Amino acid sequence: MRTVVLTLTLAAVAVVPPAWAKQGYFYAGGHDGVDSMFVQYQIPAKKTGLYPIVMVHGQYQNGSNFLGTPDDRAGWAEYFVGRGYAVYVVDQVARGRSPYDASSDGPLANPTVDTLERQFTAVERFNLWPQAHLHTQWPGSGVRGDAVFEQFRASQSPSMPTTLQRMDVVNRAALGALLQKIGPAIVMTHSRAGTFGWEVADDLPQLVKAVVALEPAGPPFYNEAPTASNPPVIARQFGIALDKLTYDPAVKSTADLAPKQAADPLGAGLVRCWSAGVAHKLPRLAGIPVMILTAEASYHAAYDQCTSQYLQQAGVPNDFVRLESKGIHGNGHMMMLEKNNLEIAAVIADWIARKVK
Repeated sequence: MRTVVLTLTLAAVAVVPPAWAKQGYFYAGGHDGVDSMFVQYQIPAKKTGLYPIVMVHGQYQNGSNFLGTPDDRAGWAEYFVGRGYAVYVVDQVARGRSPYDASSDGPLANPTVDTLERQFTAVERFNLWPQAHLHTQWPGSGVRGDAVFEQFRASQSPSMPTTLQRMDVVNRAALGALLQKIGPAIVMTHSRAGTFGWEVADDLPQLVKAVVALEPAGPPFYNEAPTASNPPVIARQFGIALDKLTYDPAVKSTADLAPKQAADPLGAGLVRCWSAGVAHKLPRLAGIPVMILTAEASYHAAYDQCTSQYLQQAGVPNDFVRLESKGIHGNGHMMMLEKNNLEIAAVIADWIARKVK
């Protein structure tokens, strides 16, 4: 793992009011009115970014995560367009403005208000993981009745709770169609969409110029460390993905990877990582710059290092960046919406400028 030291200036954090050359939308992928992906794009009048950025939201969310914040501040799409990047913001298949077909996509479900408070907006009140008490950056109280919270709550979108592998299959295909339409791009994923980033990079390594994985779905294989009363249940059959990846030697099932758990965690407040007990490489991902970004107070703070280690073991160098190591403190999982969201965007922009050629 490599640690990058970053120095941010006020100019780097400030939003430059963007001048558009063009903005609009289209649909990517799908067939017969099913499984297409809504894509909203903004092209700056002066493009200085080498490649566009494709922003893919996480579970129960939609593209609004990147368009602004629930307290009406500038979002990451505006920030990066102001920095000279073309930006493509998607709504996952069957989510938001993308069409949903019950017969193909199955039943949908919404998160509960308790889940939103405990996992995203007021995690310090519940202290359910070791880092939760450090959360300070949500704009507002983070609980029901607060105006900012209610804006966030209103933005939630029904999602597929029982067809998780299908979620990967259809979004992987739609993202691939999007890249084939727009050409080489940087793929930015958040949370549940993290698996899509590895999968589409595996399919189209020539078109994925970097993967920026914001607290990607993980850790490898299992959601929780198994115990006698909590037997292991595979959550990601292919280590870091639910859908197949091109391993060398080839992997047909989880058994080929022989998951193995470390005897000890790397430190206090961290989980014991699972890795592949039998060495396999991911050759199609090996030449793609990868950044894994983790917030100080998020539930991901306990395990994103496992995803970084898994990739390293598979021959995929990556930069694992903890925000607190860059002097950015108090963030939770929804970092792109929090009070210091533009400071975090500047960390990503700096990494892209140095790593993507």
